[in-house]
Amino acid sequence: SVMGHLAKADGRVSAQEIQAASAVMSQMQLTPSQREAAIDLFEQGKEPDFPLDDILKQFRTECHRRKTLLRMFLEIQVQAALADGRIDPAENQILLHVANVLGFDSDQVHHLINFIRGAGNSPADQEKSLEDAYKVLGVDPEANDTDIKTAYRRLMSRHHPDKLVAKGLPEEMIKLATDKTKEIQQAWERIRDHRKA
Repeated sequence: SVMGHLAKADGRVSAQEIQAASAVMSQMQLTPSQREAAIDLFEQGKEPDFPLDDILKQFRTECHRRKTLLRMFLEIQVQAALADGRIDPAENQILLHVANVLGFDSDQVHHLINFIRGAGNSPADQEKSLEDAYKVLGVDPEANDTDIKTAYRRLMSRHHPDKLVAKGLPEEMIKLATDKTKEIQQAWERIRDHRKA
């Protein structure tokens, strides 16, 4: 529902935003009934009287302060906002509000935006540029090897599916975590190989 609300923020829901929502549902391997419920929630989120704060507070309560699950949720919202290749000012405002209610600050939102932009999700994005690899790891290209390795390990620890399962990540979100881990690993390897050359 929050994804639907974000998609409607700029006044219309684009085909790319619908595709992004559908892709998340597919990645989560929802059953047909779960997918139908997710589509209904997406539609509810587009309504002008959508109770965003109530939904976010309920979600935060149900997560029992599990930061990993809250961060994954926020990542999904950033991914949805970037579906059409840019973040509209209204979408940015909602993202910052969502982050605030869930206990994240604006710097964390901007880091996620860079992470998702650098990671890319289409097959054409699989061959990432070196610049994108640095964005995925959230480090500056001038950073030293130690700082880059530290950033890589921190992100792997934060997104590794085995750790997330232990922290209570729902089964439906494991595929998303696996994909993120793969993107982080590819970025690290690209930077490492470039620096060795």
